[in-house]
Amino acid sequence: METTSRVREILSWYPSDNPGTLTNIYRLLMHGRLAGTGKLVILPVDQGFEHGPARSFAPNPPGYDPEYHVQLAIDSGCNAYAAPLGFIEAVAGKFAGQIPLILKLNNSDSLSKGHSPESAVTGSVKDAVRLGCVAIGYTIYPGSSARNRMYENLRALAEEAKAHGLAVVTWSYPRGEGITDKKGETAVDVAAYAAQIACQLGSHIVKVKPPTEFIYQPEAQKVFEKYNIPWKTLADRTRHVVQSCFNGKRVVTAIVRNRGRILIVRRSEKVGTFQGRWSAISGHIEGREDPKHRAVVEVREETGLRRIAFRAAGAPVLARDGATIYVVHPFLFDAPSRRVRLDWENAEHRWIRPDELVRFETVPRLPDVVAAVLEPPA
Repeated sequence: METTSRVREILSWYPSDNPGTLTNIYRLLMHGRLAGTGKLVILPVDQGFEHGPARSFAPNPPGYDPEYHVQLAIDSGCNAYAAPLGFIEAVAGKFAGQIPLILKLNNSDSLSKGHSPESAVTGSVKDAVRLGCVAIGYTIYPGSSARNRMYENLRALAEEAKAHGLAVVTWSYPRGEGITDKKGETAVDVAAYAAQIACQLGSHIVKVKPPTEFIYQPEAQKVFEKYNIPWKTLADRTRHVVQSCFNGKRVVTAIVRNRGRILIVRRSEKVGTFQGRWSAISGHIEGREDPKHRAVVEVREETGLRRIAFRAAGAPVLARDGATIYVVHPFLFDAPSRRVRLDWENAEHRWIRPDELVRFETVPRLPDVVAAVLEPPA
């Protein structure tokens, strides 16, 4: 399957990671039924350790067999399968290469009671490398009196994992002495805070529970009200959690002009965002890449136009799509011809007068981007 623009976009968000880690993130994103969409479904099976075998597997006896779960993940089209050391060791050889594996490096049991929530470290980065895993997994409990030790463990494990080219997946579940109300464990402000903590500790992928219609912290309540943060629907709350995970992406938009008309393209169904909308030639800036260079590359890749002349660069425009904020860097190029050869990202194209743009359903703030660079016709 061809790499999608959405996957390239996501990989560009990790400019400090080495090629090994980026390759393993790629494997996660390009596997299973959701391959290329930027979405993930990971099957985690640690219930035998966490809750005991009978409680976990007696209702479905095949579940006692470690191979049952990895085969289920494969047959279901999951992006990856995650489990503790024993389960991964039992299947890694037989199922090598059939599905990305994530080694869960900490676990807790339900036999001991009356202590602060904290999981024991039960595997190592070396185990993950030995078993061919693409990532390590780790659980933290923000709100627990033992949280600092968990944060320190995760930071050290993340550092080691990245040095070995592995990705880091974190389950961030608030609980413990700091959360006195059970509803607070899934409150929208707490879930977003837990997601932010996991990102700050170097996680590439973060799992939180669905945020509920409840705000736990009085200080957060004031901020939600003051700034009118939407949170009444699950979609609103999910956007807020995503926004809390380092939201804000950089893109370029190239306005290509020929004899007073500009080129617009309708995005295909194969791209990850804004399918069917009209846009100029756009692309995501990768790491510390020069925006102008990226604009030239995108024009050549998406249109086949080679001899383009740079004319202007405009001030960045902020464009919002739900919880996602794009920082758009506009550029203007003149093309000697209107002969365009589209790639897979776009379904059709048109050359229009700038004042005709209002007739089209466009990506957010495209008219403002055009206005930022377009010179009056000579």
